[in-house]
Amino acid sequence: MIYLNAFLFCGIVCLIAQIILDNTKLTPGHITSIFVVLGAFLDTFGIYDWFIKYCGGGAMLPITSFGHSLIHGALSATSSTGFMGLLMGMFDLTASGITAAIIFSFVFALFFKPKN
Repeated sequence: MIYLNAFLFCGIVCLIAQIILDNTKLTPGHITSIFVVLGAFLDTFGIYDWFIKYCGGGAMLPITSFGHSLIHGALSATSSTGFMGLLMGMFDLTASGITAAIIFSFVFALFFKPKN
């Protein structure tokens, strides 16, 4: 059942993004930012953890999980180190993903020429 829930969650996120893209003048960058903020907002109130519990990896794949990871790390570091943990904790859970994106982008830029 968790496989079906994961598939449905990712499908619904993609469906919402496609509807927004087709019916507004927002760019994919705007939509990505909206989903990151939405994931952060849902995690602030503990709702995104419920999605992870019932959808498993399906809730950890879309871009909404990046916002969840930012806020989740910030809130857990704040509880242990105070206000400075708010800034430091954001990158605890996301550092590997950010580093991988930078390295892969650099490597692909060496081998491929972007189109105009």
